[in-house]
Amino acid sequence: MLADYIGVIGFIVIAGGFSFLVDHSPWARHSLSRAMDEHRRHWMVNMAGRSVRIMDSQIIAGLQNGIAFFASTALLGIGAAFTLITALDPVMAAVGDVPFLDAGSRTQWEVMSLGLLAIYAYAFFKFGWAYRLVNYSAMLLGATPDTSRDGEVTPDALAAAYRAGAMNVVAGRQFNRGLRTLFMSIGYLAWIGGPLAQIGVTLAVAAILAYRQFAGPALAALRAGDDAMQRYGGPGPAP
Repeated sequence: MLADYIGVIGFIVIAGGFSFLVDHSPWARHSLSRAMDEHRRHWMVNMAGRSVRIMDSQIIAGLQNGIAFFASTALLGIGAAFTLITALDPVMAAVGDVPFLDAGSRTQWEVMSLGLLAIYAYAFFKFGWAYRLVNYSAMLLGATPDTSRDGEVTPDALAAAYRAGAMNVVAGRQFNRGLRTLFMSIGYLAWIGGPLAQIGVTLAVAAILAYRQFAGPALAALRAGDDAMQRYGGPGPAP
């Protein structure tokens, strides 16, 4: 019985291990997400020195739209999982006619479908909470005192900017976890090919995400910017 769900167990172990690697391990501070956290904080500090903050408001609105799009995508996934549960017989028959796919038992399909429903529900929860936190970030941005009179960032404005930056970082991490869940669901869907296929595809997805977090072009672009600042006498990366 347990052997029938070895793929799901492998998926949970791989997904949990990757989440620990990116969020809580000693290597987490070297990831792309953590590097972008610093830029989120710098953005809010720079915002405090601007008297006109229309650009900052537009960026917040853009973030909200992106989160709302993925939240809607997660809702569609929830609906698809419900549909799969209510239409297992024709789906199982169709899969059974395809070579190299594992039809399995009806109980397995029911358990797998419920797991898929849980994955998309978790992703929606993360996106919904990220959307709420971005709203809070917008409120904190609006609550940052104006510095247009003397052109200097006052301690109150700087403290407000730190709060807005910290809230934005938390929102970004919630969004990243929701997006990671959607990516990992690709590996979960491979269960129709059997347990080994599910584990193999999940490992491949985790490897791609790890590459993007720790050695991808996006992280190289951030480091190139820091190197350029140091080369031309700039302040260099934040400590």
